Amino acid sequence: MKGDTPITIYLKDYKAPDYRVEKVQLTFNLKNNGTQVFSRLTISKNHHGSNPLVLDGKNLVLNALSLDDKSLREGTDYQLTEDALSIHNLPDRFELMIETQINPADNTSLEGLYKSNSIYCTQCEAEGFRAITYYLDRPDVMASFTTTIIANKEECPVLLSNGNLISAGENDDGTHWVTWEDPHKKPSYLFALVAGDLEYIQDKYITSADREVDLRIYVEAENLTRCDHAMISLKKAMQWDEQEFGLEYDLDIYMIVAVSDFNAGAMENKGLNVFNSAYVLAKPETATDA
Repeated sequence: MKGDTPITIYLKDYKAPDYRVEKVQLTFNLKNNGTQVFSRLTISKNHHGSNPLVLDGKNLVLNALSLDDKSLREGTDYQLTEDALSIHNLPDRFELMIETQINPADNTSLEGLYKSNSIYCTQCEAEGFRAITYYLDRPDVMASFTTTIIANKEECPVLLSNGNLISAGENDDGTHWVTWEDPHKKPSYLFALVAGDLEYIQDKYITSADREVDLRIYVEAENLTRCDHAMISLKKAMQWDEQEFGLEYDLDIYMIVAVSDFNAGAMENKGLNVFNSAYVLAKPETATDA
């Protein structure tokens, strides 16, 4: 969609992208008055040629752009429009560093990263990732993601993203940080981030290969007693995937976030599902099958 005018896209017009993204390294510095997003992309050409790299973008402020650690100049090295960033004269393989600024608190579109009440949350399907950073925001571009989140520890004690938690720490200014790594390639619409003051229940699932998976359901504190049904359903679903399709879960942790302000019924992001609490939380004392 360009502006408010829908554009019909036909399968017969499909063309493979000129470039592929191999690796994505993201750093979010979450702040009420503007969030900085640092993106380091490892990119290579799908074929030899001189076509520019055209990255999607929406409502972004571009603070810095560099190619293999060399700063690029607008007009000479790249062009910027309302919905795209075009970069010319690129080698066959390179690293692109992009610094953008977004404002989740003012994001009323509820696409990309937004803040509702006190919870930061993402919705990237179908084309929301381009509202976070400039990217080849299409489902046939698959990359591994490593995500670092920095935020005020009192405001956001919980910092979640896709993958396995590989490191965490605290800073002297009252902030803390975590790094999540998903080594398995995925499209950008399955990226997820949640940050805020949440509680969780915890369980585990033993896979068919005898591997232990940590299971967590994160909710607002008042909903902590309504998580049991969702946890039972999650374990049954994982078992069904193994029995019916031979598919074993490939990360060390599986997380569900259920919050009252999520803009849709649910979004099945890789390893970090986000639900509206009305559609997943229940307890026998207050709910029926109907």
